[in-house]
Amino acid sequence: AWVPLGADRFYALVNEQFFDENRFYRVLPHFIAQFGANDDRKRNERWEKVPLKDDPPREKNLRGTVSFAFLDPDSRTHQLFVNLKDNVSLDADGFVPIGRVVEGMPVVDSLYDDYGDIPKYHMIATLGNKYLARIFPKLDYVKTARVVDTDPFDTDPHEGRGSSR
Repeated sequence: AWVPLGADRFYALVNEQFFDENRFYRVLPHFIAQFGANDDRKRNERWEKVPLKDDPPREKNLRGTVSFAFLDPDSRTHQLFVNLKDNVSLDADGFVPIGRVVEGMPVVDSLYDDYGDIPKYHMIATLGNKYLARIFPKLDYVKTARVVDTDPFDTDPHEGRGSSR
């Protein structure tokens, strides 16, 4: 309900396993942790050809919220960041949260951040994880991302995993 276009895009990316093996390539302490550069150049290019229009803001960039990164209005594609602190100043810049980390924020807080914003998206998007593994071997990464059933009335937490809700 927060952001229908952004939520649909995130859902599509997760369903195609776009975020598997994604490095947190831009971790700025007490600010954000960014990810969303796929190891396959063609997959990055495919999504970049279909940018999203901006969703109207409904939530603020508070600690633990997840937002799409972008350069210009109506240009969201596949890069996202997790707010490591309250970043309400990003609200005025048009960064609209699409969700919130509900479990595991201590893991996000512990992401390797000594590289800061030195790894560059263009290099990652064209050369992939080989570049990152060689030059930035300590980056943490998303192992896998999957859609799971979140039906609150489901009594079996394993039943319905991967459903299309």
